[in-house]
Amino acid sequence: MCALWCVTDCNGLPDAITAVWDRTIVQTCVIHLIRNTFRYASRRYRDEMSRDLRPIYTAANEAAARKQFDEFTGKWGSRYPAIIRLWQNAWTEFIPFLDYDVEIRRVICSTNAIESLNAGYRRAIRARGHFPTDQSALKCRYLATRALDPTGKGRARWAMRWKPALNAFAITFEDRITPSEN
Repeated sequence: MCALWCVTDCNGLPDAITAVWDRTIVQTCVIHLIRNTFRYASRRYRDEMSRDLRPIYTAANEAAARKQFDEFTGKWGSRYPAIIRLWQNAWTEFIPFLDYDVEIRRVICSTNAIESLNAGYRRAIRARGHFPTDQSALKCRYLATRALDPTGKGRARWAMRWKPALNAFAITFEDRITPSEN
């Protein structure tokens, strides 16, 4: 089984996950890390700061990212020390992201797709209140999932986005992913 967890601000969650699944790779959500960065920055500097952050999270490896972060620290550290501390605290859960191919990075940089799906589930469950059987609860979740793409045209976009990532996952985690018969 392949497990990759994206965490945002859940203290203790990475330790709990790795205690149960010892081969799990825990990483922070890159999008949330960037959003949290801008919480500390003045709107006046956001565009410039965004340009300076991009080389960090698009770096080819950890050494290149560290070099870019050091340059970022030199430029912004005196003005926004809280941003520097934020990135330093998240660094150990940020760097696993840099070990992956671009195809994998594209799909795991954010937990937004999962959060959107969970929000759809919560809306559907809240609208119905309770379920007489487990089967009815599963049916509700199935229908909520189908409602995200009622025309079925999103499948083409899904394939275009996920097929390269699935190939990269199969190579990166070849000892953990078993191909299905379908």
